[in-house]
Order: sequence, then structure tokens, then C-alpha cells
Amino acid sequence: NTLNHHLEEIDRQAQEMEQRLISQLAQQEGITEQLKAENQMLWVGKMNLCKARSDELVKLEFIYD
Repeated sequence: NTLNHHLEEIDRQAQEMEQRLISQLAQQEGITEQLKAENQMLWVGKMNLCKARSDELVKLEFIYD
């Protein structure tokens, strides 16, 4: 029972970290709602890169550490 609780907590922390990183990376890259309105494909591509980078950082923090 404590293992499940621990895993749920780690999952919650990882998801929070990922969302925070995506927001930070998007801000650093200048990805805005205006870009989304003007060029959706470019916005999607840039956001996908932010997601991939954040995934790697979360894995480094929670899995490979």
C-alpha cells in the first residue's frame, strides 16, 4: 500500500514539473498565443519541442537520478 502511495506522489511531482518546464521553455522560446493564431503549425512544432525537452529533463530528475 505504501508503494502505490509513493508511486502516485512521484507521478504527481513529475507531471507538475513537466507542466512547469513546458511553460518556462515556451516563454523562453517566445511561443505565444499570437504565434498560435498566426501560424498554428509552427506553434505546434515549437510546443512539441518544448514537450520533448521537458520529458527528457523529468526523466533525468526522476528516473535516471
